[in-house]
Amino acid sequence: MKAILLAGGKGTRLRPLTLNIPKPIVPIFNRPFLLYQLDLLKQVASIDEVILSLNYQPDRIEELIGNIHNLGIKIRYLIEPQPLGTAGAIRFASDFLDDTVIIFNGDVLTELNLSAVLQYHRSREANATIVLKPVEDPSTYGLVEVDQDGNVKRFLEKPKAEEISCNTINAGVYIIEPSTLHRIPKHMPWSIERSFFPALINDGERFVAYASSGYWIDIGTPASYRQVHRDIMDGHFPTEPFRSKPKGTVVVADSAQIEDGVTLEGPCFIDEGVIVKKGARIGAYTVLGRKCEVGNNVNIEASILWPSCAIGEEASLSDVVLGRGCHIGRNAVIQSGVTLGDKAVVPDYDGFNR
Repeated sequence: MKAILLAGGKGTRLRPLTLNIPKPIVPIFNRPFLLYQLDLLKQVASIDEVILSLNYQPDRIEELIGNIHNLGIKIRYLIEPQPLGTAGAIRFASDFLDDTVIIFNGDVLTELNLSAVLQYHRSREANATIVLKPVEDPSTYGLVEVDQDGNVKRFLEKPKAEEISCNTINAGVYIIEPSTLHRIPKHMPWSIERSFFPALINDGERFVAYASSGYWIDIGTPASYRQVHRDIMDGHFPTEPFRSKPKGTVVVADSAQIEDGVTLEGPCFIDEGVIVKKGARIGAYTVLGRKCEVGNNVNIEASILWPSCAIGEEASLSDVVLGRGCHIGRNAVIQSGVTLGDKAVVPDYDGFNR
């Protein structure tokens, strides 16, 4: 049995973080995001291969994943000749499919009993199954409407308030039979949500929904990228490096150097090779990536720093994300949801403009 990870998007909503790295391998703490999805797929013993459908910077993904030892599952790299959309990418992989296929969007992190979804799909003798997630505020999503028996009836793309008839959204996880894929034209951009699934409904195919109550997030924006770290630290999504740890835990790698007089407030994460100088304060929900250097009397809270960032003394960061290798000068102040791309430089602040 095969699974497909739709990992070919450019990650435009997550820019500037994704200018130099594709979204599927942005770090969540010290692991590429893609590995969390592979962890879920490995729960299904019958999956013998995962197809990574790639287009944007495919070499970066193949190099990183290829260098991970003991991955525990076979990977096939399939590079789209052009961006083919969510359905077009599946059709492009169809020559390698000979059985039921599980499909994941490349920006979804979820706590899901995938074996139960597969069992449900087979018990309903479905040609397609979509996982749905109930949300509190359905007004900002495309919705999926089902009948009382769980059959999918229609898709509502960003409905007006008076059109909202349900609160279930597409969770980006599907199980599909290859016999349905002829509806997708070859070598053309095609949408699974806007074209393929509506065609199944119109043709009367057995298309059913599985409602999931587990954790779910789309990491595709800077705000949700920050949120997923907070959720893992708080135990809402149980995974390393905070699995089974008490709330408020401070996780510090063995090779990190924390000088005397540093204040660490949990939960936070400090990776290998980090240096934190005297007088600094590392506040709750902060992530310091590998080999970051934090100067004297720096204040950092609720921020995510990718590897090799350097923060000058007396600087202050609050609720920001810094890409790899950023340099923040002394006395600089950055706050309120700012996101900086790789190697961004903020100069020293001399105070003359206060």
